[in-house]
Amino acid sequence: MDKQLQRTKPRLNRIKRYLPLAILLAAIALIFGMGWNRYLSLDTLREHGTAFQALADEHYLLTLLALMLLFALLTASVVPGVVFITVTAGYLFGPWVGGIATAFAATIGALAVYYVGRTALGESLRRRAAADTGLLSKVCEGVDRNTFWYVLVARLVVSVPFHLINVAAGVMSAPLRPYMIATFIGLLPAHIIYCWIGSGLNEILVRDPDPDLQSLFAEFMWPLLGVAFLSMLLPLGLKLVQNRRGRHGADAA
Repeated sequence: MDKQLQRTKPRLNRIKRYLPLAILLAAIALIFGMGWNRYLSLDTLREHGTAFQALADEHYLLTLLALMLLFALLTASVVPGVVFITVTAGYLFGPWVGGIATAFAATIGALAVYYVGRTALGESLRRRAAADTGLLSKVCEGVDRNTFWYVLVARLVVSVPFHLINVAAGVMSAPLRPYMIATFIGLLPAHIIYCWIGSGLNEILVRDPDPDLQSLFAEFMWPLLGVAFLSMLLPLGLKLVQNRRGRHGADAA
């Protein structure tokens, strides 16, 4: 019996290790195989927005939870175009409810990728990060040095690859609590801005059912500038605060 358990245990460990990756790959295959990724566009909102609004009015909480579940699944499956779900959340629920709900759902989706990095890909990527000085190595080093501040700034800088942070945090087995809190707080401002854009789409689509990019940019110039502000200036301010706290800590010591 003991020998059988010894033979079975490594097999179970391998299954446990690669199960998150297998689930993630299955979700990606399902989404692209069914062609659901094609619905992540403004056309979907233009054609079905009224029906979505009626559904949200009749079943508010259920629709909100379904949207959050969909958002988390799409975030975890690394499918491009998830920003249109954020805009749809603003269209249906407004900037505050939509922004908070999608930021929370994105955090759950990021956590799924974190576990893939921690389990199936952990050993190989950890060796790779230790062997070179590329971007992965630098991100892993930053996450390991100060998980909360590094992840927070990386989330606020919208141009930083979203899932690279998730994988790096998993590879380094970053503490879960600061990682998740920093992810949620860091995502929240941009999500509120995108949901603000979504909340204004209803009026625009009534006036012009087929708006072009130029008219949309003119309408939402200030929210888009807000995203640019988050990407460039806010991380610099946070870095200054962090450096000042470090100097005060050194002086106190």
